[in-house]
Amino acid sequence: MSETEDGSRAALRTGFAAHSSEKTSGHSSTLSGAQSGTHAGGKSGANKALVAFHRTELDVILRVYGRRVAEGEWRDYAIDHLADRAIFSIFRRASEMPLYKVEKVPALARKQGAYRVVATGGTILKRGHDLAQVLKILDKPKLKLVSG
Repeated sequence: MSETEDGSRAALRTGFAAHSSEKTSGHSSTLSGAQSGTHAGGKSGANKALVAFHRTELDVILRVYGRRVAEGEWRDYAIDHLADRAIFSIFRRASEMPLYKVEKVPALARKQGAYRVVATGGTILKRGHDLAQVLKILDKPKLKLVSG
C-alpha cells in the first residue's frame, strides 16, 4: 500500500511486475486500514473515509482476473481507494496504461448502479448494480479468424 504525499489516495500494486520501485512515497499503511474504508493521511493524522472494495467484491473480481492471468492475457493489477470511488485497474504489462478499470462509485448506486467497467479510452463498457453481471463483459469470448 502506498500513498501520495497529500494523502489523497492509497494504491496496492501486485502481480508479476509489482516488486519494482514504483512507490509514490516512502509511507505505508496496513491492509486492514484500506479494507475497512478508512485511511490516515496527511500531516494532521485525521482519518479520511475512503471507498474500498469489500472482500466479497474482490473475490468476484479476482476470480475473473485469475482466469485471464492463467490464459496469459493479463499480468498485473492495481487497486486505488479514493474519496469517491474504488478502482481495480487491469494491465497487460505493468508499464502500460490499464486495459480495463472496474470501478465502484457508491454515489451512483441508486441511479445507474455502483459498478462499472471502463475501457482504455474511457468508454464505459457496462454498468450495473450486480458486480458479477457487470464483469461478464470481460468474460466474453473474442472472435478469432479461423483459416480452413
